[in-house]
Amino acid sequence: MSSKHQSTGPKVKDHQPSAHESLPLPEANAEAIQFLSNLNQEELQMLLFSETLAMVSDTGEPQGELTIEAQRGKYKDEFGDLSHCLLVHAFSRGFMDKMLCGNSVLGYLSWDLHIMEQHTQEFIKFHILPMERKMSLMKQNDQLAMTRSVKEGEDVKTKTTFFPWRSTQGFVSEAANLLLLRMMAWRQLVPNNAQFLALDTEGKLCHSTYQVDVFIVEQTVHSTEGIPTSCQFYLLSDGHLAKRIQMGSPGCCMITKMPVLRDKDEIQPGPVFEKQPLVWEDDMELYSKFVDRKEELRLSHASYLRQHPEAQALVSDFLLFLLLRQPADAITFAAEYFGPFAKRNPPTPSLRSSDRLNPFRSLDPERPTD
Repeated sequence: MSSKHQSTGPKVKDHQPSAHESLPLPEANAEAIQFLSNLNQEELQMLLFSETLAMVSDTGEPQGELTIEAQRGKYKDEFGDLSHCLLVHAFSRGFMDKMLCGNSVLGYLSWDLHIMEQHTQEFIKFHILPMERKMSLMKQNDQLAMTRSVKEGEDVKTKTTFFPWRSTQGFVSEAANLLLLRMMAWRQLVPNNAQFLALDTEGKLCHSTYQVDVFIVEQTVHSTEGIPTSCQFYLLSDGHLAKRIQMGSPGCCMITKMPVLRDKDEIQPGPVFEKQPLVWEDDMELYSKFVDRKEELRLSHASYLRQHPEAQALVSDFLLFLLLRQPADAITFAAEYFGPFAKRNPPTPSLRSSDRLNPFRSLDPERPTD
């Protein structure tokens, strides 16, 4: 892991790598990796919807609102290639102890919830020293680049850290976490023994676990340096968020209007039509049509032969030659007999052979076969 540090404003100290930064990066366990690998696009498409929750204080007074929206999107990578992705946008704005605060998340995810790009922002308008934190995550070749900026008053500190891409297997970003919670509610299943990866408040990789109780999911981010942070999510059966409580916060977010729950579409099997035997001779209507059509064709054929007497003479002549020659291959004999009458073929001597096996080859040995 490599990093660079920039800072503007008064009294900024140069960044010194700590002993912790030299420690090996944490890894997600097999249960977490398997859970993410078993996600499928059909289920994820059922989780693409928007919802809005009201932020209320402990006494029930409205303080703001939280909106979460997930939809299909398009993402252009660093090479200019355009691909389909999942677009997650969440933002909240309200008051905490009469101080304006808010945060936003904008993330582009692949269909297996791998991070492509994410931007987060959080601010609290303290009366004395306003605070604002920004973080950007972006996949760059075989690395995940994280740029973190902290602004306290006029002091701004910026730090960029690079994580090897192989070390982010099982990583759940903030945007991916919102879809992962919906998936757990949809499946009614939480991998209790799974240890995912997440970023703590200091921008360091750490483990993240999920627990469930009557489908109240509690996520705990286990920071390696600071205290763990926990958040409880009350989820409906289709993934809608009914309530969110952040431990230590004086308020919570809760649903104000019951949404229409989404059911999984059940594909009904198509109708099967068994083949029924058709005995048309016993059907008076079909048999009558058959007799009428048969008579119609007989009269039509007889009329044609009366108008073209040469046709019967031609057939009689062919039968006479056939019986006189008695060739072993009657088909080839017929092809050669009627060949000179074709408009596309040049005139050639008739009956050059009565024993050729291919009735469709050229009669002229110098001409190639078509």
